[in-house]
Amino acid sequence: QVQLVESGGGLVEAGDSLRLSCAASGRTLSSYRMAWFRQAPGKEREFVAGISWSGSTTYYADSVKGRFAIDRDNAKNTVYLQMNSLKPEDTAVYFCAAGRYAGNSERSYNYWGQGTQVTVSS
Repeated sequence: QVQLVESGGGLVEAGDSLRLSCAASGRTLSSYRMAWFRQAPGKEREFVAGISWSGSTTYYADSVKGRFAIDRDNAKNTVYLQMNSLKPEDTAVYFCAAGRYAGNSERSYNYWGQGTQVTVSS
């Protein structure tokens, strides 16, 4: 079992930056591919960014490419999402997820955190 806890969300203005963290316990994160998803009010949860076991490969949704960056520190059992140039449409609850297989589908991930709220005002 892997327990994931997100932190770092908050209320910011358009153009600001935030750095989300996802701390894992239970098992070492180095065994898992990791991803961030988000869910805006009234919408389905959507993929944001993913990262390979080693961190050498990252991939992003088109909507955040060039603005967001995912990275991981396996020694600290933590995954991060650096979010720059935030827009009001980035407002959502952000979830981190861990799984054995890569992909942008929720089905690729077995473990989920509870989420952290990010609100971007215009």
